[in-house]
Amino acid sequence: MNRFINALLLFLFFPTLALTVFVGFDLPFEPLRTTGSQFKYREELFLILGLLLLVISLRRSIRRWMGMVLVLKLSKFKWNTPAGPERVKRVWVYTIMEALVFLFAAAALFRVTSQAWLPATALAFVCLDNIFFLLIGSLKKGFRAGVTSKAVIMADRDVKLVYFSGLRKVSIHQGSVYFDYIKELQLSFPLDAIALEERDQFFEALNAQLDRDKVFVTIRRN
Repeated sequence: MNRFINALLLFLFFPTLALTVFVGFDLPFEPLRTTGSQFKYREELFLILGLLLLVISLRRSIRRWMGMVLVLKLSKFKWNTPAGPERVKRVWVYTIMEALVFLFAAAALFRVTSQAWLPATALAFVCLDNIFFLLIGSLKKGFRAGVTSKAVIMADRDVKLVYFSGLRKVSIHQGSVYFDYIKELQLSFPLDAIALEERDQFFEALNAQLDRDKVFVTIRRN
């Protein structure tokens, strides 16, 4: 999910950057016989692109924060644990890198032309949201994974929710737990979200929630 959102934001950033350069440097555009400063639809396009960037960013932010709130409701889980230390380090590194990229992108847009204030604001929001998310998640130990009676849940910079309904097979391959469903649907859960010393308990809690008459399990616990 997080990769898809970043790809979508990047996809929208390129036309936003092109429009910003066109307007900011007052470049000519022969097909319309106009220049950047004279292009009459520039404000509308900045508004549309800015709103799209903001809506997509808000959607990811809401999903992240709701995931954190959910995994912190410990009473609703059969088993729940903080993310493993390697996973937390990766979350910090990737989220800070992501925040810096969006901060520089926002600054670049606004520096070229102040008319790009809304797209720049949307990108700056991503940066600030990442920073607050890291701080709150670390202070509250909100980067966690857990097992309920209905699903496996992981919440950190991404949110994974894997339901047991319709499940037919559970297996491990290359550091991920794979869940195969009817109609050839497959979901995965990163095993590094759980500390090595907690994995036996995770598999025990997972097995306890599965109907072994309907679900084929091929799990070798390390």
